[in-house]
Amino acid sequence: MSRRSLIGEALASAPAPAQPAAAEAKAAPRATFTSKRLEAFGEAARMLKRPTIRLKPAECSIWAGNARDYALLTEDRVRSLIDSIHAENGNRIPVVVRRTPNGELPYELVIGTRRHWAISWLNANHYPDIELVAIIDDLDDEAAFRLADVENREREDISDLERGQNYKHAVDAYYDGVQSRMADRVKLSKSMLARYIGLTEIPQTIISAFNSPMDLQVRHGDKLLPLIRQPALRGKMEEAARTIAAEQSFRQSGDEPPIGGADVVARLIKAATLRPGRNQKAVIEAQGLTIGQVDRDRAREWSITLNPSDLSVDEMLEALRPLLENAKILKKSMR
Repeated sequence: MSRRSLIGEALASAPAPAQPAAAEAKAAPRATFTSKRLEAFGEAARMLKRPTIRLKPAECSIWAGNARDYALLTEDRVRSLIDSIHAENGNRIPVVVRRTPNGELPYELVIGTRRHWAISWLNANHYPDIELVAIIDDLDDEAAFRLADVENREREDISDLERGQNYKHAVDAYYDGVQSRMADRVKLSKSMLARYIGLTEIPQTIISAFNSPMDLQVRHGDKLLPLIRQPALRGKMEEAARTIAAEQSFRQSGDEPPIGGADVVARLIKAATLRPGRNQKAVIEAQGLTIGQVDRDRAREWSITLNPSDLSVDEMLEALRPLLENAKILKKSMR
Protein backbone atom coordinates (compact mmCIF):
# COMPACT_ATOMS: atom_id res chain seq x y z
CA MET A 1 0.00 0.00 0.00
CA SER A 2 1.16 3.50 -0.76
CA ARG A 3 2.75 5.44 2.06
CA ARG A 4 0.94 8.66 1.16
CA SER A 5 -1.13 10.49 3.73
CA LEU A 6 -4.18 8.72 5.09
CA ILE A 7 -6.07 11.98 5.03
CA GLY A 8 -5.07 12.62 1.43
CA GLU A 9 -6.14 9.15 0.41
CA ALA A 10 -9.49 9.59 2.07
CA LEU A 11 -10.00 12.99 0.41
CA ALA A 12 -9.37 11.44 -2.99
CA SER A 13 -11.95 8.72 -2.44
CA ALA A 14 -15.69 9.17 -3.00
CA PRO A 15 -18.01 7.47 -0.48
CA ALA A 16 -19.52 4.24 -1.76
CA PRO A 17 -23.31 4.06 -2.25
CA ALA A 18 -25.29 2.31 0.45
CA GLN A 19 -26.04 -1.39 -0.12
CA PRO A 20 -28.52 -3.76 1.48
CA ALA A 21 -27.05 -5.45 4.51
CA ALA A 22 -26.93 -8.95 2.95
CA ALA A 23 -25.34 -7.75 -0.29
CA GLU A 24 -22.87 -5.60 1.60
CA ALA A 25 -21.81 -8.49 3.79
CA LYS A 26 -21.27 -10.64 0.71
CA ALA A 27 -19.41 -8.02 -1.37
CA ALA A 28 -17.52 -6.20 1.38
CA PRO A 29 -13.83 -6.11 0.59
CA ARG A 30 -11.26 -7.05 3.12
CA ALA A 31 -10.68 -4.17 5.55
CA THR A 32 -7.59 -2.16 4.66
CA PHE A 33 -5.19 -0.48 7.04
CA THR A 34 -6.58 2.88 5.92
CA SER A 35 -10.21 1.96 6.55
CA LYS A 36 -9.39 0.58 9.98
CA ARG A 37 -7.50 3.73 10.93
CA LEU A 38 -10.27 6.04 9.73
CA GLU A 39 -12.88 3.94 11.52
CA ALA A 40 -10.83 4.17 14.69
CA PHE A 41 -10.72 7.97 14.43
CA GLY A 42 -14.21 9.38 13.92
CA GLU A 43 -12.76 12.89 13.81
CA ALA A 44 -10.96 12.11 10.56
CA ALA A 45 -14.07 10.87 8.76
CA ARG A 46 -16.09 13.83 10.01
CA MET A 47 -13.42 16.31 8.99
CA LEU A 48 -13.38 15.15 5.38
CA LYS A 49 -16.86 16.55 4.80
CA ARG A 50 -15.80 20.10 5.68
CA PRO A 51 -15.47 22.72 2.93
CA THR A 52 -12.04 24.22 2.32
CA ILE A 53 -10.91 27.82 2.66
CA ARG A 54 -7.80 29.68 1.50
CA LEU A 55 -5.66 31.67 3.87
CA LYS A 56 -2.14 32.99 4.31
CA PRO A 57 0.35 31.02 6.43
CA ALA A 58 0.87 34.20 8.45
CA GLU A 59 -2.74 33.87 9.67
CA CYS A 60 -1.90 30.61 11.49
CA SER A 61 0.00 29.88 14.62
CA ILE A 62 1.46 26.36 14.94
CA TRP A 63 -0.14 24.05 17.46
CA ALA A 64 2.50 22.97 19.96
CA GLY A 65 0.98 19.50 20.26
CA ASN A 66 2.05 18.38 16.78
CA ALA A 67 4.76 15.74 16.51
CA ARG A 68 6.89 17.67 14.05
CA ASP A 69 9.35 20.24 15.35
CA TYR A 70 8.71 23.26 13.13
CA ALA A 71 12.09 24.77 14.02
CA LEU A 72 13.88 21.76 12.51
CA LEU A 73 12.34 22.21 9.06
CA THR A 74 14.69 23.54 6.38
CA GLU A 75 14.55 24.16 2.65
CA ASP A 76 16.50 20.96 1.99
CA ARG A 77 14.19 18.89 4.17
CA VAL A 78 11.05 20.29 2.48
CA ARG A 79 12.44 20.75 -1.04
CA SER A 80 10.32 18.13 -2.81
CA LEU A 81 7.13 19.47 -1.24
CA ILE A 82 8.06 23.06 -2.17
CA ASP A 83 8.49 21.98 -5.79
CA SER A 84 5.19 20.09 -5.78
CA ILE A 85 3.20 22.99 -4.31
CA HIS A 86 4.86 25.41 -6.71
CA ALA A 87 3.94 23.22 -9.69
CA GLU A 88 0.31 22.92 -8.57
CA ASN A 89 0.06 26.53 -7.34
CA GLY A 90 -1.05 25.35 -3.92
CA ASN A 91 -1.33 22.38 -1.61
CA ARG A 92 -3.48 19.62 -3.10
CA ILE A 93 -4.13 18.02 0.30
CA PRO A 94 -5.69 20.56 2.70
CA VAL A 95 -4.20 21.33 6.08
CA VAL A 96 -6.42 21.32 9.16
CA VAL A 97 -6.83 24.43 11.30
CA ARG A 98 -9.03 25.46 14.18
CA ARG A 99 -10.22 28.93 15.13
CA THR A 100 -8.52 30.75 18.00
CA PRO A 101 -10.97 33.45 19.13
CA ASN A 102 -8.66 34.66 21.91
CA GLY A 103 -5.39 34.15 20.08
CA GLU A 104 -3.07 36.64 18.41
CA LEU A 105 -3.78 34.97 15.05
CA PRO A 106 -7.21 33.84 13.80
CA TYR A 107 -6.23 30.18 13.24
CA GLU A 108 -4.08 27.47 14.75
CA LEU A 109 -2.58 24.81 12.48
CA VAL A 110 -3.29 21.27 13.68
CA ILE A 111 -2.20 19.19 10.65
CA GLY A 112 0.05 20.20 7.78
CA THR A 113 3.21 21.66 9.31
CA ARG A 114 5.37 20.91 6.26
CA ARG A 115 2.75 22.34 3.88
CA HIS A 116 2.54 25.48 6.01
CA TRP A 117 6.35 25.81 6.04
CA ALA A 118 6.64 25.21 2.29
CA ILE A 119 4.04 27.84 1.38
CA SER A 120 5.58 30.31 3.85
CA TRP A 121 8.89 29.75 2.08
CA LEU A 122 7.31 30.27 -1.35
CA ASN A 123 5.57 33.44 -0.15
CA ALA A 124 8.93 34.79 0.99
CA ASN A 125 10.68 33.72 -2.23
CA HIS A 126 8.89 35.35 -5.17
CA TYR A 127 5.48 33.62 -4.91
CA PRO A 128 3.40 35.76 -2.50
CA ASP A 129 0.06 34.82 -4.10
CA ILE A 130 0.15 31.10 -3.23
CA GLU A 131 -2.29 30.47 -0.39
CA LEU A 132 -2.78 27.67 2.09
CA VAL A 133 -5.81 25.45 1.37
CA ALA A 134 -7.30 24.50 4.73
CA ILE A 135 -10.19 22.77 6.43
CA ILE A 136 -11.56 24.34 9.61
CA ASP A 137 -12.58 21.96 12.36
CA ASP A 138 -13.56 22.44 15.99
CA LEU A 139 -11.29 20.05 17.88
CA ASP A 140 -10.17 19.85 21.47
CA ASP A 141 -6.49 19.08 22.10
CA GLU A 142 -6.94 15.34 22.62
CA ALA A 143 -8.96 14.95 19.42
CA ALA A 144 -6.46 17.16 17.56
CA PHE A 145 -3.61 14.95 18.78
CA ARG A 146 -5.31 11.77 17.60
CA LEU A 147 -6.19 13.27 14.25
CA ALA A 148 -2.61 14.48 13.74
CA ASP A 149 -1.35 11.03 14.67
CA VAL A 150 -3.46 9.45 11.90
CA GLU A 151 -1.45 11.37 9.33
CA ASN A 152 1.92 11.55 11.08
CA ARG A 153 2.03 7.77 11.58
CA GLU A 154 2.43 7.48 7.80
CA ARG A 155 5.20 10.07 7.50
CA GLU A 156 8.77 8.83 7.10
CA ASP A 157 10.38 12.23 7.63
CA ILE A 158 9.42 12.58 11.28
CA SER A 159 12.17 11.22 13.49
CA ASP A 160 11.46 8.55 16.07
CA LEU A 161 12.74 11.01 18.67
CA GLU A 162 10.15 13.61 17.61
CA ARG A 163 7.43 10.96 17.85
CA GLY A 164 8.65 9.92 21.29
CA GLN A 165 8.65 13.48 22.57
CA ASN A 166 5.19 14.07 21.14
CA TYR A 167 3.83 10.85 22.65
CA LYS A 168 5.32 11.60 26.05
CA HIS A 169 3.70 15.03 26.06
CA ALA A 170 0.36 13.53 25.00
CA VAL A 171 0.42 10.87 27.73
CA ASP A 172 0.97 13.51 30.39
CA ALA A 173 -1.38 16.12 28.89
CA TYR A 174 -4.37 14.05 27.78
CA TYR A 175 -4.22 10.61 29.44
CA ASP A 176 -3.26 11.35 33.06
CA GLY A 177 0.19 9.84 32.57
CA VAL A 178 -1.23 6.38 31.79
CA GLN A 179 0.49 4.96 28.71
CA SER A 180 -1.93 2.04 28.34
CA ARG A 181 -4.87 4.43 28.11
CA MET A 182 -3.23 6.36 25.30
CA ALA A 183 -2.18 3.16 23.50
CA ASP A 184 -5.80 2.03 23.42
CA ARG A 185 -7.02 5.39 22.11
CA VAL A 186 -4.50 5.68 19.27
CA LYS A 187 -4.44 1.97 18.38
CA LEU A 188 -0.74 1.52 19.09
CA SER A 189 0.70 -1.42 20.99
CA LYS A 190 1.69 -0.66 24.56
CA SER A 191 5.21 -1.97 23.98
CA MET A 192 5.75 0.18 20.90
CA LEU A 193 4.49 3.28 22.69
CA ALA A 194 6.87 2.58 25.57
CA ARG A 195 9.78 2.20 23.14
CA TYR A 196 9.05 5.57 21.52
CA ILE A 197 8.73 7.32 24.86
CA GLY A 198 11.92 5.63 26.06
CA LEU A 199 13.89 7.69 23.56
CA THR A 200 13.12 10.80 25.60
CA GLU A 201 15.36 9.40 28.38
CA ILE A 202 18.45 9.69 26.16
CA PRO A 203 20.39 12.81 27.25
CA GLN A 204 21.11 15.55 24.74
CA THR A 205 24.85 14.90 25.10
CA ILE A 206 24.37 11.46 23.57
CA ILE A 207 21.82 12.62 20.99
CA SER A 208 24.40 15.13 19.73
CA ALA A 209 26.64 12.24 18.65
CA PHE A 210 24.18 11.45 15.86
CA ASN A 211 24.57 13.44 12.67
CA SER A 212 20.80 14.04 12.57
CA PRO A 213 17.87 13.25 14.90
CA MET A 214 16.58 11.10 12.01
CA ASP A 215 19.53 8.74 12.64
CA LEU A 216 18.39 7.95 16.19
CA GLN A 217 15.79 5.22 15.85
CA VAL A 218 13.69 3.17 18.23
CA ARG A 219 15.84 0.09 17.65
CA HIS A 220 18.89 2.10 18.73
CA GLY A 221 17.13 3.14 21.92
CA ASP A 222 16.52 -0.52 22.73
CA LYS A 223 20.30 -1.03 22.82
CA LEU A 224 21.35 2.24 24.46
CA LEU A 225 18.78 2.69 27.22
CA PRO A 226 19.76 -0.32 29.40
CA LEU A 227 23.28 1.16 29.56
CA ILE A 228 22.20 4.80 29.95
CA ARG A 229 20.05 3.82 32.94
CA GLN A 230 23.23 2.70 34.76
CA PRO A 231 24.91 5.87 36.13
CA ALA A 232 28.39 4.37 35.99
CA LEU A 233 28.04 3.56 32.28
CA ARG A 234 26.16 6.70 31.31
CA GLY A 235 29.21 8.86 32.04
CA LYS A 236 31.39 6.75 29.75
CA MET A 237 28.82 6.99 26.97
CA GLU A 238 28.54 10.76 27.31
CA GLU A 239 32.31 11.11 27.08
CA ALA A 240 32.36 8.95 23.95
CA ALA A 241 29.43 10.93 22.54
CA ARG A 242 31.38 14.18 22.83
CA THR A 243 34.22 12.61 20.87
CA ILE A 244 31.84 11.36 18.17
CA ALA A 245 30.07 14.74 17.98
CA ALA A 246 33.43 16.43 17.40
CA GLU A 247 34.19 13.94 14.62
CA GLN A 248 30.79 14.59 13.04
CA SER A 249 31.52 18.32 13.04
CA PHE A 250 34.94 17.75 11.50
CA ARG A 251 33.50 15.52 8.78
CA GLN A 252 30.81 18.06 8.00
CA SER A 253 33.33 20.87 7.65
CA GLY A 254 35.36 18.74 5.25
CA ASP A 255 32.39 17.50 3.19
CA GLU A 256 33.04 13.94 4.35
CA PRO A 257 30.21 11.43 4.87
CA PRO A 258 28.87 11.44 8.44
CA ILE A 259 29.14 8.57 10.87
CA GLY A 260 25.96 6.52 10.46
CA GLY A 261 23.51 5.85 13.26
CA ALA A 262 24.38 2.17 13.63
CA ASP A 263 28.11 2.99 13.88
CA VAL A 264 27.43 5.67 16.49
CA VAL A 265 25.48 3.16 18.57
CA ALA A 266 28.24 0.55 18.26
CA ARG A 267 30.87 3.04 19.42
CA LEU A 268 28.76 4.21 22.36
CA ILE A 269 28.16 0.65 23.50
CA LYS A 270 31.84 -0.20 23.12
CA ALA A 271 32.81 2.83 25.21
CA ALA A 272 30.37 1.85 27.95
CA THR A 273 31.48 -1.78 28.09
CA LEU A 274 35.23 -1.22 27.64
CA ARG A 275 37.17 -2.78 30.48
CA PRO A 276 38.92 -0.32 32.82
CA GLY A 277 42.54 0.28 31.96
CA ARG A 278 42.28 -0.77 28.32
CA ASN A 279 43.34 1.77 25.76
CA GLN A 280 41.15 2.69 22.83
CA LYS A 281 42.90 1.94 19.56
CA ALA A 282 42.36 3.19 16.03
CA VAL A 283 44.36 2.49 12.89
CA ILE A 284 45.83 5.21 10.68
CA GLU A 285 45.42 4.63 6.96
CA ALA A 286 46.87 6.34 3.89
CA GLN A 287 46.71 5.34 0.24
CA GLY A 288 44.86 2.19 1.27
CA LEU A 289 47.69 1.09 3.60
CA THR A 290 47.75 0.86 7.39
CA ILE A 291 50.64 3.09 8.42
CA GLY A 292 50.18 3.24 12.16
CA GLN A 293 47.98 3.18 15.20
CA VAL A 294 46.55 5.65 17.73
CA ASP A 295 46.20 4.70 21.38
CA ARG A 296 43.97 6.89 23.58
CA ASP A 297 44.12 6.23 27.31
CA ARG A 298 41.61 7.14 29.99
CA ALA A 299 43.44 10.39 30.69
CA ARG A 300 42.56 11.45 27.13
CA GLU A 301 46.21 11.34 26.08
CA TRP A 302 47.00 10.14 22.58
CA SER A 303 49.97 8.02 21.53
CA ILE A 304 50.74 7.64 17.83
CA THR A 305 52.77 4.71 16.51
CA LEU A 306 53.90 4.81 12.85
CA ASN A 307 54.96 1.79 10.83
CA PRO A 308 57.74 1.89 8.21
CA SER A 309 56.28 2.36 4.73
CA ASP A 310 57.15 3.53 1.22
CA LEU A 311 54.99 6.63 1.58
CA SER A 312 56.57 10.06 1.50
CA VAL A 313 56.71 12.26 4.56
CA ASP A 314 54.09 14.58 3.05
CA GLU A 315 51.71 11.67 2.42
CA MET A 316 52.08 10.46 6.00
CA LEU A 317 51.55 13.95 7.39
CA GLU A 318 48.43 14.33 5.27
CA ALA A 319 47.06 11.11 6.79
CA LEU A 320 47.72 12.51 10.27
CA ARG A 321 46.14 15.90 9.58
CA PRO A 322 42.47 14.84 10.17
CA LEU A 323 43.51 13.10 13.38
CA LEU A 324 45.25 16.22 14.73
CA GLU A 325 42.43 18.53 13.66
CA ASN A 326 39.91 16.26 15.34
CA ALA A 327 41.97 16.28 18.55
CA LYS A 328 41.87 20.10 18.56
CA ILE A 329 38.10 20.12 18.06
CA LEU A 330 37.65 17.55 20.81
CA LYS A 331 39.78 19.55 23.24
CA LYS A 332 37.65 22.65 22.67
CA SER A 333 34.44 20.69 23.18
CA MET A 334 35.70 19.40 26.56
CA ARG A 335 36.26 22.90 27.97
